[in-house]
Parts: sequence; C-alpha cells; structure tokens
Amino acid sequence: MNTLPPISAERLVDLLRTAPKAELHIHIEGSLEPELIFALSQRNGIAIPYASVDELRRAYAFSNLQSFLDIYYAGASVLITEQDFYDMAWAYLLKAQADHVIHTEIFFDPQTHTARGVAMKTVIDGLYRACQDAQAKLGVSASLILCFLRHLSEEDAFATLEDALPHRDQFIGVGLDSSELGHPPEKFARVFARCRELGLHLVAHAGEEGPPEYIWSALDVLKVERIDHGVQSTHDAALMKRLAAERIPLTVCPLSNQKLCVFPNLADHNLGRLLDAGLCATVNSDDPAYFGGYMNDNFLQTFAATGLTAQHAYTLMRNSFEASFLAPAAKRAMLDRVDAAFLA
Repeated sequence: MNTLPPISAERLVDLLRTAPKAELHIHIEGSLEPELIFALSQRNGIAIPYASVDELRRAYAFSNLQSFLDIYYAGASVLITEQDFYDMAWAYLLKAQADHVIHTEIFFDPQTHTARGVAMKTVIDGLYRACQDAQAKLGVSASLILCFLRHLSEEDAFATLEDALPHRDQFIGVGLDSSELGHPPEKFARVFARCRELGLHLVAHAGEEGPPEYIWSALDVLKVERIDHGVQSTHDAALMKRLAAERIPLTVCPLSNQKLCVFPNLADHNLGRLLDAGLCATVNSDDPAYFGGYMNDNFLQTFAATGLTAQHAYTLMRNSFEASFLAPAAKRAMLDRVDAAFLA
C-alpha cells in the first residue's frame, strides 16, 4: 500500500465523501426509513403503532441491541410483496450510489419474513432484482448474503437454508445476526458446516456486545471468512495478533456502535487502534435508517470525532475491497480506482 503525500483537512473531507468504497455490513431491513415504512403500511393495509413518521422516528432511542431489534422487527412487518422488497433495496442502493459506494454485499433476514407467511421466493426475487438493476442503472455492484437469526434454533436455520436453496444462484453467502449475548456462534456449527459444503461464503456477527471468545468460536467452529463488528477483539491480545496475521476482515459499524452504547462517545471508538495494529478493518453503516447515518455519515462523523488521518481513510477504503467477495479481476479494478482517488 502506498504512503500518501500530505493531504489537507479540506481535501480529506472531500475524499471521505467521493472516494470509491465498498459496504460489507448493511442489513437491508435496517435501511427501511420511516417514510417508506408508512408508505408500505398504507399500500398493504397494515396497521403500525405510530401515528406519524415523526412519532416513529422519535421511537428510535435504543439503549442496547435488544431494544433496537424490537422496533426493527416491528418495522419489517410492512414488507409483504416482491415489490416491497425491491423498493426497500432500491432506496438503499440509491443512497449507496450517492455516497460513492461502488460495491455492496447486502444482508437480509428471511426468517423475519417467512415467519409472517411471506414466501422465500418473494423476499429473494425482490432484493435480487434491485441488485441487478443497480448494476445496470447505477453502476453499483451488489450481492446478497442470507443471515440466520441467532435467537432462533439451529433447526430453524436448517429449514431456512433448505427453503432458500432453490434460489442458490441469487445469494453468495450466509451470515449470523440478531441477539448476540447468550447465542454463541457454536450454536450454529452444523448449519455453517453444511453451507461450507455448498460453497457459500461464510460471515458472522461476533464481538459487538459479545466477548472475544465469540470471535474465536466464529473463526474456529464456524470457520467464517470475515467477522462482522469484532470491536471487542481489542480485549484479547492473542486474538488481535491472529486477526492481523491472517488478515481476517472486521466489518466495523461506528455509528451503530455509538447508538447501541458499545462506545457511547464516538471519540472513544477503537477503529484507529484496530487499523494501527494492522487489522483489516472496514467502515459500514449496519442499520442506517435506525442509527443515524449511511456510509458517508459514518466516515465523516468518525473521522471528525477521532482524528483519524488520510492514511487511515486510504487504508479503510482499500480494506473494504480487499475484504469483499468480488472476483479477483473486479477487486483489482476497484482497488485501482481507490488508488486513483487518493494518489491523483
């Protein structure tokens, strides 16, 4: 990686906004803005317990992961038709394009929808069609990663996998999300082994609120290729050394961490420590409709609060493509675009 020439504060802000970047940790249901929730509730005749967009937005006050998840699942209840899922994904992809995200790997939670009687095909077809249109109409490369809800059973995850396999060509991998504490990665050892046999990419949330032991388990039991969040790794020196040596990516979500009180003060976030220790950390928005910011908001606010440098920005944007599941040629082309932006 190149060492950058001196870059002014003004130029850094411009680069944070306009340099090409990849987003690898975005829950598509978490991009569902209050305005679209209300529009879909009216379109589908579904009552929601809020009188207005403003009342719903005011409810976005979370003290921990679980308090967020409760309202997250309530918001998802308005998604019924293939067009609903398309509209949700398209709204996010337009924001991604505006933030110069040129590649995104999107998480979706089918169990949230199939439990309500929505067919797997409806969910995947709507999301996948939006991803295809994003490439053709926006120049944004987009792929889907199916996530298992960890507060449910492994048997439920197996049933979800079987339900999704007829659509295997429409998603590239599987992940593990929802309530972390009390649901260690090893709970899903068998279903992840099956997914590995199927040739799917493997990722898992670990070390957001859960301990470093969950990260070890995700790596050694589930055998994931990257860790979603992973910020608790700084509490384990041996883990930090391993993550750096093996270049195991961490998909870090700063504004989410602040909103859920993992780091109540953004200035105290450990993103800089992760980078300075040689880890392949990346910046992502997680659930941007709920946590107050999409990709550029995460970059701008985190850099303003922590004093991270242009070299950190360059590293983060290169890391985002290195950590992606893009084919080597596509990855190289996008890394060249990052170099062109920073070294011009």
